[in-house]
Amino acid sequence: MGTADQFCYVPESGNDFLALFPHRYDFIYADHSNPGERPQWQSESRYPLSDRLIQQGSYLYGVRFGPQTQYCLLDIDAGSAYHPTQDPLVIHRLAEALEPLGLVSYIVCTSSDSRGLHLYFPFETAQHSWRLSAVVTVLLENKGFKCKPGQLEVFPNNKLYVVDGTPNLFNAHRLPLQAGSYLLDDQLEPIRSSHKAFVQQWRWCQQRNTIGADAIEQVLQQNRRHRNRVSQKADKFLNDLNAEIEPGWTGKGQTNYLLGRITMRTYVFHHVIHGGLPLSGDVLVEAVVSTAKSLPGYREWCAHQHEIHQRASEWARCIENSHYFPYGSQKGKYKPKKASAESALVEKTWNDQRSQTAQNKITAAMLDLFSTGNLPQTATARFKKLLKYGVGGGTLYKYKSLWHPDLWKTPQTPRASNREEASALASPATASYPTSLLSGDDSNPLQSQPLSLLDDVHEGAEVGNKSMPVEWRQVFLDLKAQQVQQILEARSQNEAHWQSRARQNHQIYREKMMKYLRSGDPILIREGLQWASQANPAAKTQLLDALRDEDVYG
Repeated sequence: MGTADQFCYVPESGNDFLALFPHRYDFIYADHSNPGERPQWQSESRYPLSDRLIQQGSYLYGVRFGPQTQYCLLDIDAGSAYHPTQDPLVIHRLAEALEPLGLVSYIVCTSSDSRGLHLYFPFETAQHSWRLSAVVTVLLENKGFKCKPGQLEVFPNNKLYVVDGTPNLFNAHRLPLQAGSYLLDDQLEPIRSSHKAFVQQWRWCQQRNTIGADAIEQVLQQNRRHRNRVSQKADKFLNDLNAEIEPGWTGKGQTNYLLGRITMRTYVFHHVIHGGLPLSGDVLVEAVVSTAKSLPGYREWCAHQHEIHQRASEWARCIENSHYFPYGSQKGKYKPKKASAESALVEKTWNDQRSQTAQNKITAAMLDLFSTGNLPQTATARFKKLLKYGVGGGTLYKYKSLWHPDLWKTPQTPRASNREEASALASPATASYPTSLLSGDDSNPLQSQPLSLLDDVHEGAEVGNKSMPVEWRQVFLDLKAQQVQQILEARSQNEAHWQSRARQNHQIYREKMMKYLRSGDPILIREGLQWASQANPAAKTQLLDALRDEDVYG
């Protein structure tokens, strides 16, 4: 008995249709879904997909690409801006974009009963799968198309990263002419959809598509793309995020969770998946919103479509201030030990700041109720009063020691340390805070301790309707002054952050231009020289001499 690596399925001789898709490892399958529902795809890597399983038809099947391929595929979702229902001429524009490669003929068929489209471009000479995917993606993007899920996907997909030196798997696509899939004519109307008719069109397109390795290499030289290398742990993290994101919305109450996962994947891995620089700020928010809108079930189940930008902005701010960082950068990974109390204050996490703000709100609200003689004696009445100050019920339960009658005692005199810690004077008219982003299991453990006034206890005092002591007026003045100081410190920290980000981006771009100057490509060298002249005209001659010393120009 042979090993698992030697196992192979029994091929059906003479079946020209099945022979068009020879790579059967790591295939996908799904039960036949109800009309209008998406299949729940699963992967199988223990054995290859056999001809007889496909012919049996018990499941829907899909295949991936091997190291070489004799076709590429464009996938257009029914709700895409590139679907013919939105743009009647888009199919011709897509085909025109690929003409420089020699791809001039294609097969169009519906991918399923969702009315999405698959465009097959077959050719006779097998090509390197990754090179083909890279050049097809470049040509489409140069014509203004955005290659991303939900709009326009390229198969084989453009894999911009490899795992510990080994390229990761290509994405899988469903096989044609299964349930809901039909051949379409030039008017995009269904026609006779037999396997024999599909093979006949395939052979005809193969003869007309004269793609060559030279054409692919020429386009790649003009559009150099860096391939990132990621660790196995990072690849698993990315795959886990994909597994949670790609199914989209399947019911109510999932928006907050999905936006968090989308933001995390976009912030950490966008430059790895799509190329370019890591995203931040408004660009990060727009990418998160675009991804969310493209996912299945968004229009049916997302109840926050009217405020999706606000929610995405809150999550972007949360992730950017967390311990996560763009893959490949040193941010947050090798931070030096905090040497002083001042540096510790600067490094406080976003969650710590939220916790401190919540506690300050409760403390300030309690001081206001106590000083005005409106503090109820029962827990329920006091709870309802505090809700009017913009404090959430969950927050009140979390910090019961700051307000509950059995735990909170009437302070005799305000202490200086308490004055410094209280930072925000809350009032029913002005308090306005966003909904918690990290509720439930999504929250990070808080490191700070609850702010409390329990250090000062007056044994004989009772909470009641009494006039405000003179000392409390100073407390409110200190609270307001502390709030202004915190705002100024936050602005200063934000400015320092963006200045640091700008310096990093400048260094990255400089290194890119230096690579252009060393590339030997005339177009890239011209762009690098233009940058050198604009950046520092006086140093241009010195820079060229240094490159000659490196034998860049001979």
